[in-house]
Amino acid sequence: MGRILIVEDEERIATFVDKGLRAAGYTTDRSERGDEALELVRTVDFDLVLLDVGLPGMDGFEVLRTMRGSGIAVPVIMLTAHSSLDDTIRGLDGGADDYVVKPFRFDELLARVRARMRERTSDEPNTLAFGGVSLDLRARRAAVDGVTVELSAREFALAESFLRHPDQVLSREQLLSRVWGYDFDPGSNVVDVYVRYLRAKLGAERIQTVRGMGYRLVG
Repeated sequence: MGRILIVEDEERIATFVDKGLRAAGYTTDRSERGDEALELVRTVDFDLVLLDVGLPGMDGFEVLRTMRGSGIAVPVIMLTAHSSLDDTIRGLDGGADDYVVKPFRFDELLARVRARMRERTSDEPNTLAFGGVSLDLRARRAAVDGVTVELSAREFALAESFLRHPDQVLSREQLLSRVWGYDFDPGSNVVDVYVRYLRAKLGAERIQTVRGMGYRLVG
Protein backbone atom coordinates (compact mmCIF):
# COMPACT_ATOMS: atom_id res chain seq x y z
CA MET A 1 0.00 0.00 0.00
CA GLY A 2 2.90 2.35 0.59
CA ARG A 3 5.91 3.12 2.77
CA ILE A 4 5.59 5.88 5.36
CA LEU A 5 8.26 7.58 7.45
CA ILE A 6 7.09 8.64 10.93
CA VAL A 7 9.25 11.45 12.31
CA GLU A 8 8.15 11.93 15.93
CA ASP A 9 10.19 12.17 19.15
CA GLU A 10 7.30 11.43 21.54
CA GLU A 11 7.52 7.66 21.98
CA ARG A 12 3.86 7.16 22.91
CA ILE A 13 2.56 8.99 19.85
CA ALA A 14 5.11 7.42 17.50
CA THR A 15 4.23 3.91 18.70
CA PHE A 16 0.49 4.58 18.47
CA VAL A 17 0.75 5.90 14.90
CA ASP A 18 3.17 3.14 13.89
CA LYS A 19 0.86 0.37 15.12
CA GLY A 20 -2.19 1.92 13.49
CA LEU A 21 -0.55 2.40 10.09
CA ARG A 22 0.88 -1.11 10.09
CA ALA A 23 -2.54 -2.50 10.98
CA ALA A 24 -3.97 -0.51 8.04
CA GLY A 25 -1.51 -2.25 5.71
CA TYR A 26 1.29 0.31 5.39
CA THR A 27 5.03 -0.29 5.78
CA THR A 28 6.53 2.13 8.29
CA ASP A 29 9.92 3.47 9.34
CA ARG A 30 10.55 5.70 12.34
CA SER A 31 12.93 8.50 13.26
CA GLU A 32 13.16 10.66 16.38
CA ARG A 33 15.48 13.35 15.01
CA GLY A 34 15.08 15.87 12.24
CA ASP A 35 18.63 15.51 10.86
CA GLU A 36 18.33 11.73 10.82
CA ALA A 37 14.96 11.94 9.04
CA LEU A 38 16.46 14.18 6.38
CA GLU A 39 19.14 11.58 5.62
CA LEU A 40 16.47 8.87 5.40
CA VAL A 41 14.32 10.73 2.87
CA ARG A 42 17.44 11.35 0.79
CA THR A 43 18.21 7.64 0.56
CA VAL A 44 14.87 5.81 0.83
CA ASP A 45 11.91 6.07 -1.56
CA PHE A 46 9.06 6.87 0.83
CA ASP A 47 5.48 7.39 -0.33
CA LEU A 48 4.66 9.82 2.50
CA VAL A 49 6.29 11.47 5.52
CA LEU A 50 4.54 12.29 8.82
CA LEU A 51 6.72 15.10 10.18
CA ASP A 52 6.52 16.48 13.71
CA VAL A 53 7.45 20.14 14.13
CA GLY A 54 9.28 20.00 17.46
CA LEU A 55 12.25 17.69 16.86
CA PRO A 56 15.80 17.46 18.21
CA GLY A 57 18.67 17.98 15.80
CA MET A 58 16.60 19.98 13.30
CA ASP A 59 13.00 21.12 13.63
CA GLY A 60 10.30 19.97 11.24
CA PHE A 61 10.08 23.29 9.39
CA GLU A 62 13.81 23.18 8.62
CA VAL A 63 13.60 19.54 7.54
CA LEU A 64 10.74 20.38 5.20
CA ARG A 65 12.46 23.46 3.80
CA THR A 66 15.63 21.47 3.10
CA MET A 67 13.68 18.63 1.49
CA ARG A 68 11.83 20.93 -0.88
CA GLY A 69 14.99 22.89 -1.63
CA SER A 70 16.66 19.62 -2.61
CA GLY A 71 13.83 18.70 -4.96
CA ILE A 72 12.39 15.93 -2.71
CA ALA A 73 8.69 15.99 -3.56
CA VAL A 74 7.37 13.19 -1.31
CA PRO A 75 4.04 14.22 0.32
CA VAL A 76 4.44 15.55 3.87
CA ILE A 77 1.84 15.81 6.63
CA MET A 78 3.01 18.01 9.50
CA LEU A 79 2.21 16.98 13.09
CA THR A 80 2.29 19.66 15.76
CA ALA A 81 1.02 20.65 19.17
CA HIS A 82 0.73 24.22 17.93
CA SER A 83 -2.67 25.23 16.59
CA SER A 84 -1.92 28.83 15.69
CA LEU A 85 -2.73 30.04 12.20
CA ASP A 86 0.84 31.32 11.79
CA ASP A 87 2.27 27.82 12.29
CA THR A 88 -0.22 26.34 9.85
CA ILE A 89 0.61 28.93 7.20
CA ARG A 90 4.33 28.48 7.80
CA GLY A 91 4.07 24.72 7.28
CA LEU A 92 1.90 24.90 4.18
CA ASP A 93 3.95 27.70 2.65
CA GLY A 94 7.07 25.65 3.32
CA GLY A 95 5.76 22.86 1.14
CA ALA A 96 3.67 20.68 3.46
CA ASP A 97 0.74 18.89 1.88
CA ASP A 98 -1.37 18.80 5.04
CA TYR A 99 -1.30 19.73 8.72
CA VAL A 100 -2.65 17.81 11.76
CA VAL A 101 -2.81 19.32 15.25
CA LYS A 102 -2.28 17.15 18.34
CA PRO A 103 -4.13 15.56 19.95
CA PHE A 104 -5.76 13.88 16.96
CA ARG A 105 -7.90 10.79 16.42
CA PHE A 106 -6.25 8.07 14.40
CA ASP A 107 -9.18 7.83 11.97
CA GLU A 108 -8.66 11.52 11.10
CA LEU A 109 -4.94 11.00 10.52
CA LEU A 110 -5.56 7.85 8.48
CA ALA A 111 -8.10 9.66 6.31
CA ARG A 112 -5.55 12.39 5.59
CA VAL A 113 -2.85 9.80 4.84
CA ARG A 114 -5.15 8.05 2.38
CA ALA A 115 -6.09 11.34 0.74
CA ARG A 116 -2.44 12.21 0.15
CA MET A 117 -1.68 8.70 -1.06
CA ARG A 118 -4.62 8.81 -3.47
CA GLU A 119 -3.12 11.90 -5.04
CA ARG A 120 0.02 9.87 -5.73
CA THR A 121 -1.60 6.62 -6.85
CA SER A 122 -4.95 5.41 -8.13
CA ASP A 123 -4.75 2.08 -6.26
CA GLU A 124 -6.86 3.17 -3.28
CA PRO A 125 -10.45 1.93 -3.74
CA ASN A 126 -13.39 4.30 -3.50
CA THR A 127 -15.70 1.51 -2.32
CA LEU A 128 -15.25 -1.31 0.17
CA ALA A 129 -17.57 -4.31 -0.01
CA PHE A 130 -17.80 -7.66 1.75
CA GLY A 131 -20.59 -10.07 2.59
CA GLY A 132 -23.40 -7.81 1.37
CA VAL A 133 -22.07 -4.71 3.17
CA SER A 134 -20.63 -1.85 1.11
CA LEU A 135 -19.14 1.53 2.00
CA ASP A 136 -18.70 4.44 -0.40
CA LEU A 137 -15.62 6.14 1.10
CA ARG A 138 -16.00 9.40 -0.79
CA ALA A 139 -19.73 9.89 -0.33
CA ARG A 140 -19.56 8.37 3.19
CA ARG A 141 -22.56 6.16 2.46
CA ALA A 142 -23.25 2.62 3.65
CA ALA A 143 -25.51 -0.08 2.24
CA VAL A 144 -26.54 -3.56 3.34
CA ASP A 145 -27.72 -5.91 0.58
CA GLY A 146 -28.22 -2.86 -1.63
CA VAL A 147 -30.28 -0.93 0.91
CA THR A 148 -28.84 2.33 2.25
CA VAL A 149 -28.33 2.49 6.02
CA GLU A 150 -27.53 5.56 8.09
CA LEU A 151 -24.30 5.36 10.07
CA SER A 152 -22.85 7.96 12.41
CA ALA A 153 -19.28 9.10 11.72
CA ARG A 154 -17.95 6.77 14.43
CA GLU A 155 -20.05 3.83 13.22
CA PHE A 156 -18.80 4.43 9.68
CA ALA A 157 -15.17 4.46 10.86
CA LEU A 158 -15.72 1.22 12.78
CA ALA A 159 -17.40 -0.41 9.77
CA GLU A 160 -14.52 0.74 7.56
CA SER A 161 -12.01 -0.91 9.90
CA PHE A 162 -13.89 -4.20 9.63
CA LEU A 163 -14.29 -4.01 5.85
CA ARG A 164 -10.60 -3.31 5.35
CA HIS A 165 -9.83 -6.50 7.26
CA PRO A 166 -12.64 -8.98 6.46
CA ASP A 167 -12.47 -12.38 8.15
CA GLN A 168 -9.68 -11.09 10.41
CA VAL A 169 -9.94 -10.83 14.18
CA LEU A 170 -9.51 -7.22 15.31
CA SER A 171 -8.77 -6.66 18.99
CA ARG A 172 -10.50 -4.01 21.06
CA GLU A 173 -7.15 -2.19 21.35
CA GLN A 174 -6.77 -2.09 17.55
CA LEU A 175 -10.29 -0.76 17.09
CA LEU A 176 -9.88 1.81 19.85
CA SER A 177 -6.68 3.20 18.35
CA ARG A 178 -8.05 3.31 14.80
CA VAL A 179 -11.44 4.78 15.54
CA TRP A 180 -11.04 6.74 18.78
CA GLY A 181 -7.41 7.86 18.75
CA TYR A 182 -4.35 7.55 20.98
CA ASP A 183 -5.93 9.25 24.00
CA PHE A 184 -8.46 6.46 24.57
CA ASP A 185 -9.10 4.79 27.93
CA PRO A 186 -7.98 1.13 27.63
CA GLY A 187 -10.59 0.14 30.20
CA SER A 188 -13.45 1.67 28.22
CA ASN A 189 -16.27 -0.51 26.84
CA VAL A 190 -16.93 1.95 23.99
CA VAL A 191 -15.92 -0.62 21.34
CA ASP A 192 -18.45 -3.13 22.63
CA VAL A 193 -21.14 -0.45 22.67
CA TYR A 194 -20.49 0.61 19.08
CA VAL A 195 -20.20 -2.96 17.86
CA ARG A 196 -23.70 -3.44 19.27
CA TYR A 197 -24.89 -0.35 17.37
CA LEU A 198 -23.26 -1.62 14.18
CA ARG A 199 -24.77 -5.10 14.54
CA ALA A 200 -28.21 -3.53 14.77
CA LYS A 201 -27.65 -1.80 11.42
CA LEU A 202 -25.54 -4.32 9.47
CA GLY A 203 -26.96 -7.53 10.91
CA ALA A 204 -25.93 -9.21 14.15
CA GLU A 205 -24.64 -12.32 12.37
CA ARG A 206 -22.08 -10.34 10.38
CA ILE A 207 -19.86 -9.36 13.33
CA GLN A 208 -18.67 -12.32 15.36
CA THR A 209 -17.30 -12.11 18.89
CA VAL A 210 -14.06 -14.07 19.24
CA ARG A 211 -13.83 -14.72 22.95
CA GLY A 212 -10.73 -13.24 24.57
CA MET A 213 -9.51 -11.76 21.28
CA GLY A 214 -11.96 -9.29 19.73
CA TYR A 215 -14.34 -9.14 16.79
CA ARG A 216 -14.41 -10.41 13.22
CA LEU A 217 -16.49 -9.42 10.18
CA VAL A 218 -17.77 -12.51 8.37
CA GLY A 219 -19.59 -12.95 5.05
